[in-house]
Amino acid sequence: MRIDPAGWPFVTGPLAPAALLAAAGRAAGRRGLRLAAWPFALLSAYMLLFFRDPDRRCDVEPPAADDVLSPADGMVMVAGPAQDGVAPEPAPEGGWQQVSVFLSVVDVHVNRSPYHGEVVQSSYRPGSFLAAYRKESAHRNERRELWLRDGERTVVFRQLVGVLARRIVTRTGVGRRLATGERMGLMKFGSRMDVFLPRDCAVLVRVGQRVRGGETVIARWSDAG
Repeated sequence: MRIDPAGWPFVTGPLAPAALLAAAGRAAGRRGLRLAAWPFALLSAYMLLFFRDPDRRCDVEPPAADDVLSPADGMVMVAGPAQDGVAPEPAPEGGWQQVSVFLSVVDVHVNRSPYHGEVVQSSYRPGSFLAAYRKESAHRNERRELWLRDGERTVVFRQLVGVLARRIVTRTGVGRRLATGERMGLMKFGSRMDVFLPRDCAVLVRVGQRVRGGETVIARWSDAG
């Protein structure tokens, strides 16, 4: 099983106290010390689960040129017109459709590019750490926003941290070309991803639907697009 490189300190960190407690318990013949090692061992096992990085269909089979893929595993919480009625406006300026995916602490947290093209704009904004499923998190939480352009087509997507997440990992930047479904970052311990699409894209997912990063087609460009 592939593990994201950012996860290894979290995987190996709990193993040291686990090993020390287990060794001390054996040497002293104290069962309590050996039992105390288990929470650390279980924490390490959970970190392996959290930072897992499975291959997806896009890694072996190029997606269709007009398909927009989910950038992350999780549950769709917005699908349709971009959120409005909140100041400041959470969507980029202009008319957009929006697909937002909420990642729980048991979902794969490796992020993938929803579309292909060149990163033409990247911005980071510090902020609060509200629960990522709350509507106001879109404009109050810490986030990274990327603008991806391929010819006349533009897709905007954001990494938003949640109540447990404290760091966004973004492994791309302005001038970099991304393929649809390419790994481009990670968010730690619960978060949300927003994708903003022009109105000539057809949104193909619904609120409450489970999606898989790099596999689920969340939108498709129309022939007119």
